[in-house]
Order: sequence, then structure tokens, then C-alpha cells
Amino acid sequence: MKRILFVDDEPNILQGLQRMLRHMHKEWEMTFAASGQEALDLMATKPFDVIVSDMRMPGMDGATLLTEVMNRHPQTVRFVLSGQSDEETIFRSIGPTQQFMAKPCDPEVLKATVDRAFALRDQLNSEDIKRLVSQMPVLPPLPESYKRLMDELRSPDCSIGAVGRIIGSDVGMTAKILQWVNSAFFGVRQHVSNPTQAISFLGLDTIRALVLMLGAFSHVAEAKLPAGFSFDGFCQHSIAVGAYAQAICKSEGLGDKDLSDTFTGAILHDSGMLILAINRLTQYREVLSRTLRDPVALTDAELEAFGCTHAEVGAYLLGLWGLPDPVVEAVAFHHRPSECPAQHFSPLTAVHVADYLEHETRDESKGRKRPQLDFDYLKRLGLENRLSTWREVCLRISEDRETE
Repeated sequence: MKRILFVDDEPNILQGLQRMLRHMHKEWEMTFAASGQEALDLMATKPFDVIVSDMRMPGMDGATLLTEVMNRHPQTVRFVLSGQSDEETIFRSIGPTQQFMAKPCDPEVLKATVDRAFALRDQLNSEDIKRLVSQMPVLPPLPESYKRLMDELRSPDCSIGAVGRIIGSDVGMTAKILQWVNSAFFGVRQHVSNPTQAISFLGLDTIRALVLMLGAFSHVAEAKLPAGFSFDGFCQHSIAVGAYAQAICKSEGLGDKDLSDTFTGAILHDSGMLILAINRLTQYREVLSRTLRDPVALTDAELEAFGCTHAEVGAYLLGLWGLPDPVVEAVAFHHRPSECPAQHFSPLTAVHVADYLEHETRDESKGRKRPQLDFDYLKRLGLENRLSTWREVCLRISEDRETE
């Protein structure tokens, strides 16, 4: 039985949650706290699997509470259930929060969200992944540049100018971000010459994801990589999938939070490849060679060699970094979305389709078997008829890219 702790300073909200979730008493042991301090005191006496907190509370707000929980009880899954959905609230919840849900929340949606969170953790808790990752000498830490950026975004005095100065203090990062921003992937129709301009055109969410990718793998360009593995090609593919996935989400009318999670998951979806290539150079060289010799998918060759694939390895790292569950989920299941419990359009859906379409439009697999589209998954979601629309919006980006 899962232990769930709900935290809200409004008694009526807590009473409503108790009534609404009464039918869950056979599956959940539920406890209710009226303040952040009361919640921490309860967690000091017994372990909880999940904490669900309101965001705006007097004394200790939700972001502060969940940061304390993250530090003191890292195994507890952290949710925000809030009526506040403005950008400031969302940014302050990034990091300590693994899921963000808006009030009012249907009890079945809440149950499904908790079940998804635990399915993801079960997926990433396999002994093969833990053993493989624990033996890796080069596991990138959460980038310092990203931490500085997140600290600034959580500040009540945050401004685009301040964020631009943080990015601008890193010459290499600035050059790479401006190179990407001025490419056709993002559809910016005028030359962007500084980080502050880039933020104005692309938004903080997109810039935050680019900083995370660049900071995490800034050392890779100089690292020894297997023959046939191009770091520049890896980056080009990742950025293209990010642009495609965002375009797909926009065509479905998704909100800013989903767009942010989608782009982050998309540009990091293959991060596990780099981790394996750097830490298992000889083995990964053989994996790549085998995909050229035999009609075998890359993930199947990885599974035979390592007991898991780059998708799980990348998701495991992002989980260690504390990224939101929808991001980790999109990375973990991007080659096999049918294994994810979610049965609706999500960042995972967009990343899976975008990855497939980017390989399809580029068609530079160099003899390797391309990733396959899980059409049965789209049919179960009732989205099979949307594929042609998604292909069109991605082709427009691809055509702009070709005419650069």
C-alpha cells in the first residue's frame, strides 16, 4: 500500500480531498497536513512514498517544502497540486517538483498520475541499469550553468536581462546557443546576436533546455567517441527532434508547461547514447558496427550488449538530476511508448513521433535500421489520423532547414 501525504493550508481543500479520495483507502494510506512544517514533522516519524503539496501557503510555501523533502527524503515522489499555473509558480516548482497538476483535479487523474510515476520508477530500477550506471566513471553532473540559471529563474527579481547575463558569461555556450537560434529549426526570421535577444524570441523554457544540454555534454566534443558516432550529428538530430516535437505539440494546442517538458525531453532523448559511447567505448563501437552488418535495431543491439538501452540509461541520469517526470518518461519510453501507462497525448507522444519523422525526413541512416513508429500506440490513443498533419508541420521545418 502506498503512503501519500497531502499538504494544504486550507482546511476545506483537505476535507474535500479526503471525501474525494475515500474510495482509494484500500490502495493508499493517506495522511493530511495543514502546513509545510507539519508535513516535515510527519515525514520525520515515518516514510511516505508520495507528497502532494499546494504551492502558495503561508510560512513555508510549496516550493520550499518540496526542496526540503528532496534533500531530506529523496526517495519520496514530489507533486504540486495547485490552483496557481502562472509562469512564476511553475518556474519556482521546477527542480523540487516531479509532477505539476492543476486544481481542481479529478481523482482518477490523480490516481493515474501517481500510478504513472511509480511505473516509471519501476522501469528505471532494474538491476541491469543500476549496475551499468554504477560502473561508469564519467557520469555528467547537473551542469553548474543550469543550476545558476534555475536559481535566477526562481528569484522574485528574475528578469530576461539577468538570465541573458548568466548565459553570456559562458562564451562557448553563448556561441552555440546563437548558432542554433539562428538556424531554421526555430523559425526566427531575423539575425539574433545576443543571449537576451535569444530569450525574447524563443522563451525561457527553450533556452533553459538548451543550457541543460550544452552544460551537461560540453566536454563530449573533445572526448574520444566510437568511429561512426558524430557529436555534431548527434546535436543536430537532438535539436531537430526538439523543434519537431514542439511543432507537434503546438498543433495539438498544448500549454506552455507541456511545451517546455516536450522540448527538454526531445533534445535529451538520446543522451544515454553519449553516456554509453563515452563509458563503454569498445562495446559501443561493436554495437554500432553490428547495426551496419545486420538488420537489427540499435536498441536491440544495445539490449544484448548492456542489458538495457540508451533510453533507460538517459532517463536514469535525468531522474538523478531531478528533472520532471514527463521529461524522464519521454526519454525512457521514446522507442516503445506502448509500455508507458499513459493513454493520452503527452510529451512522450510528441518525442516518439518527432524522432521517427526526423529520421524519415533526413534519411541518413547510413545503412542502419531506422527507429520504427509505434502505430498501434497511436491507434490506442485515437491519434492515427493526426500523423499526416504532424508530418506536414515537420516537413515545413525540414524544408526551411534545407534552404538555409
